[in-house]
Amino acid sequence: MTKIVSAINKENATKEALSQLTKSNTVAIPTETVYGLAADATNGIAIAKIFQQKNRPSFNPLICHVDGIKMAMQFGKINDVTKKLINTFWPGPLTLVVPLLENSKAHDLVTAGLGTIGLRCPNGFSREIIEKFGKPLAAPSANRSGRISPTSASHVATEFEHLDLLIIDDGPCSVGLESTILKVDGEVLTLLRSGGISKQHIEEIAGISVLFPEENSAVANKILAPGMMVSHYAPNADVKLNCDTCDDNAAWLGFGEQTVKTTHSLNLSETGDLVEAGSNLYAYMKVLDKTGCETICVAPIPMRDLGIAINDRLSRAAAPKNVQ
Repeated sequence: MTKIVSAINKENATKEALSQLTKSNTVAIPTETVYGLAADATNGIAIAKIFQQKNRPSFNPLICHVDGIKMAMQFGKINDVTKKLINTFWPGPLTLVVPLLENSKAHDLVTAGLGTIGLRCPNGFSREIIEKFGKPLAAPSANRSGRISPTSASHVATEFEHLDLLIIDDGPCSVGLESTILKVDGEVLTLLRSGGISKQHIEEIAGISVLFPEENSAVANKILAPGMMVSHYAPNADVKLNCDTCDDNAAWLGFGEQTVKTTHSLNLSETGDLVEAGSNLYAYMKVLDKTGCETICVAPIPMRDLGIAINDRLSRAAAPKNVQ
């Protein structure tokens, strides 16, 4: 059974987390994006448990969570552009995919043999755990592969109710969407996954245009980071996007002032606030999925700012399942 420990008592929560991590076990940790299923990024046995527990394809690389730039430089090659981005956005929801150091101790399962490594410095209690552990934590979302990501400790407990898993509870995630993932190859920047930090903001700080994967032949049609599979973040129900109406027997996920009369309905943000919508997305999808409705109809979400990341998650949730 899962065990939930509150982060209010930081000393106790940290002690319990470190005890499990040093035993090569996984621990569910809170971050500002989603809850992660964490394990020692240098330990093959520990990393294998992540893949086993999530039923995650081994070709799908993992993000290494570090406590800052000093630890990051022990695992990846950090150039001037990367340093500029780190100094602006860390700690925070930006993952940087950089060339792997030749003497890096990150396990091959973490990098999927790609020669690159995804690095992120989370904000909050998980960063303190990493600092005390002294090594990076590989920490994909704490859910079964392809399913809706968890934004609370209870979501994790429900997902892994039969697993002997320690869950550190630090309340709901403040961002509620996975990190932006940016590949840095010299001065070529490619947006692998949209997230809480926009493409425009990255371009402002870096002073370099950011490419989409289809604009970079070295990246196009390749899985170089988490969240790049066609079907991902998916509920059991089918998902229909950009809906204006909804059948009586379907669930409705609204946005803004548009309302639809149906038995099961939630609104991501009645005021049209994209930040509020992003923080509610996964939790609301889970609630509607539990109704047993075969279809979730989703209102249109503006393709701007955080709406780009929200639409990315929704499009993958709506894709045919078991498609890579």
